[in-house]
Amino acid sequence: MNPILDISHIDMVFPTPKGDFTALKDVNLQINKGEYISLIGHSGCGKSTVLNIVAGLHQATSGGVILNGAEVKEPGPERAVVFQNHSLLPWLTAYQNVELAVKQVFAKKMNKKEMQEWIEYNLTLVHMDHAMEKRPDEISGGMKQRVGIARALAMQPEILLMDEPFGALDALTRAHMQDSLMEIQAELNNTVIMITHDVDEAVLLSDRIIMMTNGPEATIGEILEIDLDRPRSRLDLAKDEKYNRYRAQVLEFLYKKQRKVEPMRKSKTENKVKTPITSNL
Repeated sequence: MNPILDISHIDMVFPTPKGDFTALKDVNLQINKGEYISLIGHSGCGKSTVLNIVAGLHQATSGGVILNGAEVKEPGPERAVVFQNHSLLPWLTAYQNVELAVKQVFAKKMNKKEMQEWIEYNLTLVHMDHAMEKRPDEISGGMKQRVGIARALAMQPEILLMDEPFGALDALTRAHMQDSLMEIQAELNNTVIMITHDVDEAVLLSDRIIMMTNGPEATIGEILEIDLDRPRSRLDLAKDEKYNRYRAQVLEFLYKKQRKVEPMRKSKTENKVKTPITSNL
């Protein structure tokens, strides 16, 4: 199968006052149409940098990204991005926020009636058709994120890029959003690249999990293929041996193979204490 997206030998170097900082080193990844890919790793491992390069928001220092045979050099509607912050315009309704994206992409391809039907279809897809006329301050955080996803999907992108889209949501809302996303992908068969820190989310949603090594010079450490039948039920998978084995493999990579120890700060009181303090814990 020919990949829809080819991330080839990506290096990313940022200039700093202390010299060049190599964030990414020789990142290679090929993604097929309809795949759901999760990028996971500790903070600072370059996940967002990879996503931004694919989005065309950054240019790699070396290497490149090929989408459908064409080099990615700038942002484009074939790559829609959903951030952790929904980024909705607060003075517009849910319908109008999606309408902005539709007009930008399809102004010359759709008439007014076709645009209306397409906007309503995408809001229905994310279960927001009942709140099309509400502004962002009138709906919940999860509902705002649904509108953000509808806006991205309405651009009919080749690749849907998601940067921790559910990170700011409570656990129950997050679970509902994950279920909705699985329904959407099953219907549209769209290609998704998602950044997450949530191991369970990665295993539940993904076809492959891309595990990044710690920076600097972060790269792909391991790729885990998730061979679980779809549609997936979180309740059924909770007791599934394969699911738990995949989960354990990701945890082992993150907390054993790529364990990241944060430096501990000493308080002023601790600095004055000369005798070691022991604990029974």
